Amino acid sequence: MFQTEQLIEDCRRALTENNTHAAVKEIVAKAVAEPSQVLKTLGEPKLAGIQTLYRSDELTILNVLWGPCMFLYPHDHRMWAVIGIYGGREENAFYRRGESGLTTSGAKTLNTKDVIPLGDSVIHSVTNPLEKITAAIHVYGGDFFA
Repeated sequence: MFQTEQLIEDCRRALTENNTHAAVKEIVAKAVAEPSQVLKTLGEPKLAGIQTLYRSDELTILNVLWGPCMFLYPHDHRMWAVIGIYGGREENAFYRRGESGLTTSGAKTLNTKDVIPLGDSVIHSVTNPLEKITAAIHVYGGDFFA
């Protein structure tokens, strides 16, 4: 059963692992493997937005709710991230910096139960292609809001 406090504790404990990023990916994968349990705990998404579940200098855990057909322009986080979908779909386009700006370097669609790790230099854009809210747990290796 998904519990927010357990997710936070497990992710904080992962900060002591040799490969924190991989450890957090496993934790998030376990959490979104039972999307109905996440929905039961965090609630059925009604509005787009971001809910901070945990924030420190070393770790940020967010409940991200993408609005229907929402698009977020190319960006980087400058820290590693792990994204796990517990409802809906998220389409990511990846980019590289080139002499004439950003160039496309791939894409990945995430569906319910999918998890993706992003390195600290990844540049991506995000689209929710659905007519309903997409819900995801995002974990960042630092203070996302700093």
